Amino acid sequence: MDELMKAYVRFAGLARLWLAAPLMAGTLSAGAQTVLTDPTKPPPEAMLAPGAESVPAAPAGPQLQSVLVGAAWRGREVAVIDGEIVRRGETFRGAVLEKVGPGEVVLRKNGKAQVLRVFPETAGKENRK
Repeated sequence: MDELMKAYVRFAGLARLWLAAPLMAGTLSAGAQTVLTDPTKPPPEAMLAPGAESVPAAPAGPQLQSVLVGAAWRGREVAVIDGEIVRRGETFRGAVLEKVGPGEVVLRKNGKAQVLRVFPETAGKENRK
């Protein structure tokens, strides 16, 4: 009886591995091919003004999705641009990430600076109460 239990436990363990292997392989390969998107961002249709008929066009340039700025001097300065993690001083599509601040970053390419904001549609607007 002892040998029968050992054989059953061995078989059950191998069966779990055999069943889990294809699932794990599919998860790993699917994760490597997907682009990171903001799961909390509403669909473009939700951004329409009342009475508007078409979806606003997507911005032509890169999109700043997130910024992480450390509190300490020379702390962590990281941006997520078009789903790609970029640290200050690294390059993104040929442009150097020059400055990382709360809500915006500066990319420099061929001597020209490009400012990206997390919320570009509110840039320059004042908060009125």
